[in-house]
Amino acid sequence: MPRVNPENLRWARETAGFAEADAAKRIGLNAAYGIAPGDRLRGLETGEWKPSRRLLSKMAAAYRRPLLAFYLPRIPRQEPRVEDFRSLPDRRPESEPLVQALVRDLRARQALVLGVLEDEESPPISLVGAHRMTDGSAAVARAIVEFLGFRLERFRACANPDLAFTYLRERAEAAGVFVLLIGDLGSHHTEIEVESFRGFALADPIAPFVAVNDRDAHTAWAFTLLHELAHIALGITGVSGAHVTAPIERFCNDVASRILLPPAEVATLGVDVAAGFEAVVRQTGAAARPLRLSRTLIAFRLFESGAIDEATWEALRTTFAEEWRAARAARRKSRVPDGGGPDFYVVRRQRLGRALLALVARAVAEGTLTAIKAGKVLGVHARSVDPLIRPQAA
Repeated sequence: MPRVNPENLRWARETAGFAEADAAKRIGLNAAYGIAPGDRLRGLETGEWKPSRRLLSKMAAAYRRPLLAFYLPRIPRQEPRVEDFRSLPDRRPESEPLVQALVRDLRARQALVLGVLEDEESPPISLVGAHRMTDGSAAVARAIVEFLGFRLERFRACANPDLAFTYLRERAEAAGVFVLLIGDLGSHHTEIEVESFRGFALADPIAPFVAVNDRDAHTAWAFTLLHELAHIALGITGVSGAHVTAPIERFCNDVASRILLPPAEVATLGVDVAAGFEAVVRQTGAAARPLRLSRTLIAFRLFESGAIDEATWEALRTTFAEEWRAARAARRKSRVPDGGGPDFYVVRRQRLGRALLALVARAVAEGTLTAIKAGKVLGVHARSVDPLIRPQAA
Protein backbone atom coordinates (compact mmCIF):
# COMPACT_ATOMS: atom_id res chain seq x y z
CA MET A 1 0.00 0.00 0.00
CA PRO A 2 1.61 3.32 -1.06
CA ARG A 3 2.22 5.83 1.71
CA VAL A 4 1.67 9.57 1.66
CA ASN A 5 4.88 11.59 1.94
CA PRO A 6 4.16 14.34 4.53
CA GLU A 7 6.89 16.57 3.10
CA ASN A 8 5.06 16.61 -0.22
CA LEU A 9 1.92 17.92 1.48
CA ARG A 10 3.86 20.91 2.80
CA TRP A 11 5.61 21.42 -0.56
CA ALA A 12 2.29 21.41 -2.45
CA ARG A 13 0.75 23.92 -0.04
CA GLU A 14 3.72 26.29 -0.08
CA THR A 15 4.10 26.24 -3.88
CA ALA A 16 0.37 27.00 -4.13
CA GLY A 17 1.01 30.13 -2.04
CA PHE A 18 -1.09 29.21 1.02
CA ALA A 19 -0.34 29.86 4.67
CA GLU A 20 -1.31 27.04 7.03
CA ALA A 21 -4.49 28.69 8.33
CA ASP A 22 -5.71 29.63 4.85
CA ALA A 23 -5.01 26.17 3.46
CA ALA A 24 -6.81 24.52 6.37
CA LYS A 25 -9.89 26.62 5.66
CA ARG A 26 -9.83 25.79 1.95
CA ILE A 27 -9.67 22.04 2.50
CA GLY A 28 -12.36 22.14 5.20
CA LEU A 29 -10.08 21.22 8.09
CA ASN A 30 -11.79 22.41 11.29
CA ALA A 31 -10.68 22.58 14.90
CA ALA A 32 -10.96 19.26 16.73
CA TYR A 33 -9.98 17.88 20.13
CA GLY A 34 -8.90 21.37 21.15
CA ILE A 35 -6.47 21.63 18.21
CA ALA A 36 -6.69 24.62 15.85
CA PRO A 37 -7.10 23.96 12.07
CA GLY A 38 -3.61 25.29 11.24
CA ASP A 39 -2.04 23.09 13.91
CA ARG A 40 -3.92 20.06 12.60
CA LEU A 41 -2.58 20.75 9.12
CA ARG A 42 0.94 21.10 10.51
CA GLY A 43 0.53 17.70 12.12
CA LEU A 44 -0.40 16.19 8.75
CA GLU A 45 2.62 17.83 7.11
CA THR A 46 5.03 16.52 9.74
CA GLY A 47 3.65 12.97 9.65
CA GLU A 48 2.13 13.12 13.12
CA TRP A 49 -1.26 12.23 11.65
CA LYS A 50 -2.28 10.52 8.42
CA PRO A 51 -4.73 12.20 6.04
CA SER A 52 -7.81 10.39 4.77
CA ARG A 53 -8.26 9.77 1.06
CA ARG A 54 -11.09 12.30 1.04
CA LEU A 55 -8.89 14.96 2.63
CA LEU A 56 -6.09 14.22 0.13
CA SER A 57 -8.54 14.76 -2.72
CA LYS A 58 -9.48 18.14 -1.24
CA MET A 59 -5.78 19.04 -0.97
CA ALA A 60 -5.17 18.04 -4.59
CA ALA A 61 -8.04 20.25 -5.74
CA ALA A 62 -7.04 23.23 -3.56
CA TYR A 63 -3.33 23.06 -4.37
CA ARG A 64 -3.86 22.25 -8.07
CA ARG A 65 -1.65 19.17 -7.91
CA PRO A 66 -2.31 15.58 -9.03
CA LEU A 67 -3.10 13.17 -6.21
CA LEU A 68 -0.07 11.11 -7.21
CA ALA A 69 2.25 13.95 -6.17
CA PHE A 70 1.51 13.25 -2.50
CA TYR A 71 2.75 9.67 -2.79
CA LEU A 72 6.09 10.40 -4.48
CA PRO A 73 9.11 9.29 -2.39
CA ARG A 74 10.63 12.77 -2.49
CA ILE A 75 9.63 16.32 -3.32
CA PRO A 76 9.41 16.73 -7.12
CA ARG A 77 12.39 18.34 -8.80
CA GLN A 78 12.31 22.11 -8.53
CA GLU A 79 11.12 23.71 -11.76
CA PRO A 80 13.33 26.42 -13.31
CA ARG A 81 12.60 29.70 -11.64
CA VAL A 82 9.89 31.98 -12.97
CA GLU A 83 10.32 35.61 -11.97
CA ASP A 84 7.22 37.10 -10.37
CA PHE A 85 7.05 40.79 -11.19
CA ARG A 86 3.64 41.31 -9.63
CA SER A 87 3.33 43.67 -6.70
CA LEU A 88 1.71 42.66 -3.41
CA PRO A 89 -1.80 43.93 -4.38
CA ASP A 90 -1.70 41.56 -7.38
CA ARG A 91 -1.03 38.45 -5.29
CA ARG A 92 -4.50 37.58 -4.08
CA PRO A 93 -4.86 34.46 -1.92
CA GLU A 94 -7.99 33.33 -3.76
CA SER A 95 -6.29 33.51 -7.19
CA GLU A 96 -2.71 32.53 -6.37
CA PRO A 97 -3.16 28.74 -6.76
CA LEU A 98 -4.76 29.34 -10.17
CA VAL A 99 -1.91 31.59 -11.30
CA GLN A 100 0.71 29.06 -10.19
CA ALA A 101 -1.18 26.22 -11.86
CA LEU A 102 -1.46 28.25 -15.06
CA VAL A 103 2.29 28.90 -15.10
CA ARG A 104 3.01 25.18 -14.60
CA ASP A 105 0.56 24.28 -17.36
CA LEU A 106 2.07 26.75 -19.82
CA ARG A 107 5.58 25.51 -19.07
CA ALA A 108 4.52 21.91 -19.67
CA ARG A 109 2.89 22.86 -22.98
CA GLN A 110 5.90 24.89 -24.04
CA ALA A 111 8.23 21.97 -23.25
CA LEU A 112 6.32 19.76 -25.70
CA VAL A 113 6.47 22.48 -28.37
CA LEU A 114 10.19 22.89 -27.76
CA GLY A 115 10.69 19.15 -28.30
CA VAL A 116 8.98 19.36 -31.70
CA LEU A 117 11.03 22.38 -32.77
CA GLU A 118 14.29 20.79 -31.61
CA ASP A 119 13.47 17.67 -33.65
CA GLU A 120 12.95 19.97 -36.63
CA GLU A 121 16.26 21.70 -35.85
CA SER A 122 14.57 25.10 -35.73
CA PRO A 123 17.01 28.01 -35.34
CA PRO A 124 17.04 30.29 -32.27
CA ILE A 125 14.82 33.37 -32.23
CA SER A 126 17.06 36.43 -32.54
CA LEU A 127 15.11 38.68 -30.15
CA VAL A 128 15.33 36.40 -27.10
CA GLY A 129 17.82 37.79 -24.58
CA ALA A 130 19.36 40.15 -27.13
CA HIS A 131 19.07 43.23 -24.92
CA ARG A 132 19.60 44.60 -21.41
CA MET A 133 17.81 47.36 -19.56
CA THR A 134 20.98 49.44 -19.87
CA ASP A 135 20.31 49.62 -23.62
CA GLY A 136 17.40 51.94 -22.85
CA SER A 137 13.70 51.55 -23.59
CA ALA A 138 13.91 53.45 -26.88
CA ALA A 139 16.53 51.05 -28.27
CA VAL A 140 14.58 47.97 -27.15
CA ALA A 141 11.39 49.41 -28.65
CA ARG A 142 13.12 49.93 -31.99
CA ALA A 143 14.51 46.39 -31.89
CA ILE A 144 11.06 44.89 -31.27
CA VAL A 145 9.50 46.93 -34.09
CA GLU A 146 12.23 45.73 -36.46
CA PHE A 147 11.97 42.14 -35.25
CA LEU A 148 8.22 42.11 -35.84
CA GLY A 149 8.18 44.14 -39.03
CA PHE A 150 5.53 46.12 -37.19
CA ARG A 151 3.92 49.12 -38.89
CA LEU A 152 2.06 51.46 -36.57
CA GLU A 153 -0.03 52.92 -39.39
CA ARG A 154 -1.19 49.41 -40.32
CA PHE A 155 -2.11 48.74 -36.68
CA ARG A 156 -4.15 51.94 -36.48
CA ALA A 157 -5.85 51.32 -39.80
CA CYS A 158 -7.56 48.21 -38.42
CA ALA A 159 -11.31 48.57 -37.93
CA ASN A 160 -11.28 47.85 -34.19
CA PRO A 161 -8.93 46.89 -31.31
CA ASP A 162 -9.52 43.16 -31.86
CA LEU A 163 -8.32 43.33 -35.45
CA ALA A 164 -5.42 45.58 -34.43
CA PHE A 165 -4.35 42.96 -31.87
CA THR A 166 -4.72 40.22 -34.47
CA TYR A 167 -2.34 42.11 -36.76
CA LEU A 168 0.23 42.48 -33.97
CA ARG A 169 -0.18 38.86 -32.92
CA GLU A 170 0.32 37.63 -36.49
CA ARG A 171 3.54 39.64 -36.73
CA ALA A 172 4.79 38.07 -33.48
CA GLU A 173 3.84 34.54 -34.55
CA ALA A 174 5.44 34.98 -37.96
CA ALA A 175 8.65 35.95 -36.15
CA GLY A 176 8.59 32.77 -34.05
CA VAL A 177 6.78 33.77 -30.83
CA PHE A 178 3.75 31.73 -29.75
CA VAL A 179 0.98 34.00 -28.43
CA LEU A 180 -1.88 32.56 -26.39
CA LEU A 181 -4.99 34.24 -25.03
CA ILE A 182 -5.69 32.55 -21.73
CA GLY A 183 -7.48 33.65 -18.59
CA ASP A 184 -8.55 30.39 -16.95
CA LEU A 185 -7.63 26.74 -16.52
CA GLY A 186 -10.27 25.44 -18.89
CA SER A 187 -13.58 26.58 -17.38
CA HIS A 188 -15.25 29.73 -16.09
CA HIS A 189 -14.91 28.29 -12.57
CA THR A 190 -11.15 28.84 -12.82
CA GLU A 191 -11.15 32.36 -14.26
CA ILE A 192 -8.14 34.45 -13.22
CA GLU A 193 -8.87 38.13 -12.85
CA VAL A 194 -6.58 40.59 -14.54
CA GLU A 195 -5.77 42.12 -11.16
CA SER A 196 -3.90 38.89 -10.36
CA PHE A 197 -2.40 38.08 -13.76
CA ARG A 198 -2.09 40.24 -16.84
CA GLY A 199 0.55 38.44 -18.86
CA PHE A 200 3.29 35.81 -18.88
CA ALA A 201 6.49 35.57 -20.92
CA LEU A 202 8.54 32.42 -21.32
CA ALA A 203 11.83 33.56 -22.85
CA ASP A 204 13.03 30.33 -24.42
CA PRO A 205 15.46 30.88 -27.32
CA ILE A 206 13.75 28.28 -29.54
CA ALA A 207 10.10 28.37 -28.43
CA PRO A 208 9.28 31.68 -26.73
CA PHE A 209 5.75 31.85 -25.35
CA VAL A 210 3.58 34.84 -24.43
CA ALA A 211 0.27 34.51 -22.62
CA VAL A 212 -2.18 37.41 -22.46
CA ASN A 213 -5.08 37.33 -20.01
CA ASP A 214 -8.14 37.52 -22.24
CA ARG A 215 -10.24 38.63 -19.26
CA ASP A 216 -8.63 42.03 -19.67
CA ALA A 217 -10.10 44.79 -21.83
CA HIS A 218 -9.50 44.02 -25.50
CA THR A 219 -7.94 47.44 -25.96
CA ALA A 220 -5.21 46.38 -23.49
CA TRP A 221 -4.21 43.15 -25.25
CA ALA A 222 -1.76 44.75 -27.69
CA PHE A 223 -0.01 46.64 -24.90
CA THR A 224 0.33 43.47 -22.81
CA LEU A 225 1.72 41.52 -25.76
CA LEU A 226 4.36 44.19 -26.39
CA HIS A 227 5.14 44.39 -22.67
CA GLU A 228 5.79 40.63 -22.61
CA LEU A 229 7.86 40.85 -25.81
CA ALA A 230 10.04 43.35 -23.95
CA HIS A 231 10.56 40.67 -21.29
CA ILE A 232 11.55 38.23 -24.03
CA ALA A 233 13.96 40.77 -25.51
CA LEU A 234 15.57 40.96 -22.06
CA GLY A 235 15.64 37.16 -21.86
CA ILE A 236 13.62 37.07 -18.62
CA THR A 237 10.78 34.64 -17.98
CA GLY A 238 8.13 36.01 -15.65
CA VAL A 239 4.56 36.82 -14.64
CA SER A 240 3.22 40.38 -14.90
CA GLY A 241 0.35 41.88 -12.91
CA ALA A 242 -1.85 44.95 -12.98
CA HIS A 243 0.21 47.13 -10.63
CA VAL A 244 3.62 48.37 -11.76
CA THR A 245 6.29 48.84 -9.11
CA ALA A 246 9.35 46.79 -10.10
CA PRO A 247 11.90 48.66 -12.26
CA ILE A 248 11.76 46.00 -14.97
CA GLU A 249 7.98 46.35 -15.18
CA ARG A 250 8.24 50.10 -15.60
CA PHE A 251 10.90 49.54 -18.26
CA CYS A 252 8.73 47.05 -20.21
CA ASN A 253 5.74 49.40 -19.90
CA ASP A 254 7.82 52.19 -21.37
CA VAL A 255 8.94 49.97 -24.25
CA ALA A 256 5.35 48.99 -25.10
CA SER A 257 4.13 52.57 -24.73
CA ARG A 258 6.81 53.93 -27.06
CA ILE A 259 5.83 51.45 -29.76
CA LEU A 260 2.09 52.14 -29.62
CA LEU A 261 2.27 55.87 -28.90
CA PRO A 262 5.64 57.44 -29.79
CA PRO A 263 6.72 60.33 -27.52
CA ALA A 264 6.44 62.88 -30.32
CA GLU A 265 2.71 62.21 -30.64
CA VAL A 266 1.79 62.74 -26.98
CA ALA A 267 1.63 66.52 -27.33
CA THR A 268 -0.83 66.16 -30.24
CA LEU A 269 -3.45 64.14 -28.38
CA GLY A 270 -5.71 67.13 -27.78
CA VAL A 271 -6.18 66.63 -24.04
CA ASP A 272 -6.73 69.93 -22.22
CA VAL A 273 -5.98 69.43 -18.53
CA ALA A 274 -7.26 72.92 -17.70
CA ALA A 275 -10.74 71.91 -18.89
CA GLY A 276 -11.36 69.86 -15.75
CA PHE A 277 -11.35 66.18 -14.83
CA GLU A 278 -14.57 65.14 -16.59
CA ALA A 279 -13.41 66.81 -19.79
CA VAL A 280 -10.05 65.03 -19.56
CA VAL A 281 -11.89 61.69 -19.21
CA ARG A 282 -13.88 62.42 -22.39
CA GLN A 283 -10.87 63.74 -24.30
CA THR A 284 -8.74 60.74 -23.33
CA GLY A 285 -11.40 58.40 -24.69
CA ALA A 286 -11.65 60.43 -27.90
CA ALA A 287 -7.87 60.23 -28.33
CA ALA A 288 -7.74 56.47 -27.65
CA ARG A 289 -10.38 55.28 -30.11
CA PRO A 290 -8.72 56.08 -33.46
CA LEU A 291 -5.36 54.84 -32.14
CA ARG A 292 -6.89 51.44 -31.19
CA LEU A 293 -5.52 51.88 -27.67
CA SER A 294 -6.89 51.88 -24.14
CA ARG A 295 -7.70 55.10 -22.32
CA THR A 296 -5.36 53.98 -19.55
CA LEU A 297 -2.41 53.91 -21.94
CA ILE A 298 -3.21 57.41 -23.18
CA ALA A 299 -3.37 58.66 -19.59
CA PHE A 300 -0.14 56.87 -18.72
CA ARG A 301 1.70 58.54 -21.60
CA LEU A 302 0.30 61.94 -20.57
CA PHE A 303 1.62 61.32 -17.07
CA GLU A 304 5.02 60.19 -18.34
CA SER A 305 5.30 63.31 -20.49
CA GLY A 306 4.47 65.60 -17.56
CA ALA A 307 1.20 66.77 -19.11
CA ILE A 308 -0.73 65.56 -16.05
CA ASP A 309 0.42 65.07 -12.47
CA GLU A 310 0.46 61.78 -10.55
CA ALA A 311 -2.77 62.51 -8.69
CA THR A 312 -4.63 63.06 -11.99
CA TRP A 313 -3.07 59.93 -13.49
CA GLU A 314 -4.14 57.81 -10.51
CA ALA A 315 -7.65 59.29 -10.60
CA LEU A 316 -7.96 58.57 -14.32
CA ARG A 317 -6.62 55.03 -13.92
CA THR A 318 -9.09 54.34 -11.13
CA THR A 319 -12.00 55.83 -13.06
CA PHE A 320 -11.24 53.82 -16.20
CA ALA A 321 -10.84 50.60 -14.19
CA GLU A 322 -14.15 51.12 -12.39
CA GLU A 323 -15.98 51.89 -15.64
CA TRP A 324 -14.48 48.81 -17.29
CA ARG A 325 -15.48 46.56 -14.38
CA ALA A 326 -19.03 47.94 -14.45
CA ALA A 327 -19.28 47.36 -18.22
CA ARG A 328 -17.92 43.84 -17.83
CA ALA A 329 -20.46 43.06 -15.10
CA ALA A 330 -23.25 44.31 -17.34
CA ARG A 331 -22.04 42.11 -20.21
CA ARG A 332 -21.90 39.06 -17.94
CA LYS A 333 -25.42 39.73 -16.71
CA SER A 334 -26.72 39.77 -20.28
CA ARG A 335 -24.56 36.82 -21.39
CA VAL A 336 -26.18 34.39 -23.83
CA PRO A 337 -27.37 31.20 -22.06
CA ASP A 338 -25.38 28.00 -22.56
CA GLY A 339 -25.82 26.62 -26.04
CA GLY A 340 -26.29 29.99 -27.67
CA GLY A 341 -22.70 31.23 -27.64
CA PRO A 342 -19.88 30.91 -30.16
CA ASP A 343 -18.72 27.51 -31.36
CA PHE A 344 -16.25 25.87 -28.95
CA TYR A 345 -13.64 25.24 -31.63
CA VAL A 346 -13.85 28.77 -33.03
CA VAL A 347 -13.21 30.23 -29.57
CA ARG A 348 -10.43 27.75 -28.81
CA ARG A 349 -8.63 28.44 -32.10
CA GLN A 350 -8.75 32.16 -31.46
CA ARG A 351 -7.22 31.69 -28.02
CA LEU A 352 -4.48 29.34 -29.19
CA GLY A 353 -3.34 31.27 -32.24
CA ARG A 354 -2.47 30.08 -35.73
CA ALA A 355 1.18 29.37 -35.01
CA LEU A 356 0.52 26.84 -32.25
CA LEU A 357 -2.30 25.18 -34.20
CA ALA A 358 -0.14 24.89 -37.29
CA LEU A 359 2.75 23.37 -35.34
CA VAL A 360 0.51 20.78 -33.69
CA ALA A 361 -1.19 19.92 -36.99
CA ARG A 362 2.21 19.39 -38.59
CA ALA A 363 3.56 17.34 -35.68
CA VAL A 364 0.48 15.10 -35.52
CA ALA A 365 0.59 14.51 -39.28
CA GLU A 366 4.28 13.59 -39.06
CA GLY A 367 3.78 11.39 -36.01
CA THR A 368 6.03 13.39 -33.69
CA LEU A 369 3.13 14.21 -31.36
CA THR A 370 0.56 11.70 -30.16
CA ALA A 371 -3.06 12.76 -29.81
CA ILE A 372 -2.65 12.81 -26.02
CA LYS A 373 0.41 15.07 -26.15
CA ALA A 374 -1.19 17.24 -28.82
CA GLY A 375 -4.19 17.63 -26.52
CA LYS A 376 -1.86 18.71 -23.73
CA VAL A 377 -0.30 21.39 -25.94
CA LEU A 378 -3.70 22.65 -27.02
CA GLY A 379 -5.34 22.34 -23.61
CA VAL A 380 -8.09 19.96 -24.79
CA HIS A 381 -8.96 16.26 -24.59
CA ALA A 382 -7.29 14.02 -27.15
CA ARG A 383 -10.61 13.44 -28.90
CA SER A 384 -10.91 17.19 -29.58
CA VAL A 385 -7.51 17.51 -31.26
CA ASP A 386 -8.56 16.45 -34.76
CA PRO A 387 -11.57 18.80 -35.15
CA LEU A 388 -9.52 21.60 -33.63
CA ILE A 389 -6.55 21.31 -36.00
CA ARG A 390 -8.40 20.10 -39.10
CA PRO A 391 -8.57 23.57 -40.75
CA GLN A 392 -4.80 23.91 -40.19
CA ALA A 393 -4.08 20.52 -41.75
CA ALA A 394 -6.28 21.11 -44.79
